[in-house]
Amino acid sequence: MSRLQVIISPQYDPFLNRAVEHYLTERQEEGVVTMYLWKNQRTVVIGYNQNPYAECNVKLLLDEGGHLMRRGTGGGAVYHDLGNINFSFIADKETYDVRKQLSVIQDALLAYGLKTEISGRNDLTCEGRKFSGNAFSKGKNNLHHGTILIKTDGAMMQRYLIVDKAKLLKNGVKSVASRVINLSELVPDLTSESIKQPLIASFEKVYGGKAQLLDFDTFINKREVQAIREEISSHDFLFGRWEQFKTTKKARFPWGGVEIALQVDEANALIKDVQIASDCLEPEAIAQAEQLLRGASTKVMPEYPCGNEIIHDIVQMIYS
Repeated sequence: MSRLQVIISPQYDPFLNRAVEHYLTERQEEGVVTMYLWKNQRTVVIGYNQNPYAECNVKLLLDEGGHLMRRGTGGGAVYHDLGNINFSFIADKETYDVRKQLSVIQDALLAYGLKTEISGRNDLTCEGRKFSGNAFSKGKNNLHHGTILIKTDGAMMQRYLIVDKAKLLKNGVKSVASRVINLSELVPDLTSESIKQPLIASFEKVYGGKAQLLDFDTFINKREVQAIREEISSHDFLFGRWEQFKTTKKARFPWGGVEIALQVDEANALIKDVQIASDCLEPEAIAQAEQLLRGASTKVMPEYPCGNEIIHDIVQMIYS
């Protein structure tokens, strides 16, 4: 039986919350499953490989006191405010189980009479509309985190997020707001605070054990946490490599959308540099594609890993 632990953040600083999550993931013990609950105030969170200027009205968000944060996982941009709650599941490779982790969320919502479904690449839906997007990271320990929209301000979501029209057309909807649902529309008494105890109860029920509640404040003053916070809130981490990004090719595939910026040395027929923006769920595949293409001939297609759909599509897109 796994040992269970729960951490609840009372802070609304997105960089501090993410720094603690990173710290916990790096130091997770074998046989332990951690559920971490946290909320951010007026924050657009983009995937690791996303171009902030293509996903968010950056100047408007920052001018109005909001935050832009880049997470370490793939996937698309989302909006956080105090009307939604975020969750993280952290476990070693042997204990990590995405279906089991999602069932914690689903079981907690069943207590309110809400029947939910796993949909698409990484979504949870209720009555056909998305209320939770999820993203994943695999390494020494595995991380699965996501949102639960309960009473998020839809007007602010539309104000700050820029959604690719191709993505909306693919889903047959007209706006980002029409794709999602606040669960409080179905259960008016449900709030981002009242859901915490049902989530803990469901966590213990699904995993069959009693969870230890850890004090969030024991982490926030750790030197390692402060160093992580400083790095992920820096201008260079958030914007540096994207400020001069100019799209040369763009497409959408079943695994996600992709935009590519190429610098070509025409005299020597080489790809001098390549930068890829994507909401795919596998940031490591994007990094591999960039590494493969830098310095490659523009006339001869490079060999790429057989069976990797993402790298295959990106290479074919450039050389077609």
